Amino acid sequence: MRKLSTSELDRISADKVNTIRKMPLVVVLDNIRSGLNVGSVFRTCDAFAVSHIFITGFTPQPPHREILKTALGSTETVSWTYVESTEDCLKLLEKEGFYNIAIEQTTESISLEKFVFHHDRKYALILGNEVDGVSDEAIAIADAAIEIPQAGVKHSLNVAVCGGMVLWEAFRQLYLP
Repeated sequence: MRKLSTSELDRISADKVNTIRKMPLVVVLDNIRSGLNVGSVFRTCDAFAVSHIFITGFTPQPPHREILKTALGSTETVSWTYVESTEDCLKLLEKEGFYNIAIEQTTESISLEKFVFHHDRKYALILGNEVDGVSDEAIAIADAAIEIPQAGVKHSLNVAVCGGMVLWEAFRQLYLP
């Protein structure tokens, strides 16, 4: 066994990123504090062909030193929009036919391994603040909530790690053959 070289990975160039099939899925960043987390989410969204990122509230926006440090250029390959209000963003997405899903522990959340992503539906995954989680306003608008099962004491994951896990499952179900 050996590691593959960059040329063997058969990556597309940044100027051709819009030619690949994208998942019918957007990510909404609901008042994320850390630019490092935002950059990590950008990089994960690039890896899993996410259609768009909506940055809301006080979430840092590119170009931002911390975002650029972890995004490694993915702010140029994943389209994004800033919307001041998470609530307004979700209402707009709802009008556009998106199924809004809070990634949060709620009284009605569905465990990630039991959630079925349907190919005929568009999704907006809402990732919340590192301390407070998804805002109450976003929870009130959400059509569903997904929870990642955990066995440890904290019952909490870093928002970028959490996003990566849910996006992988969405990618597995919606994108891979």
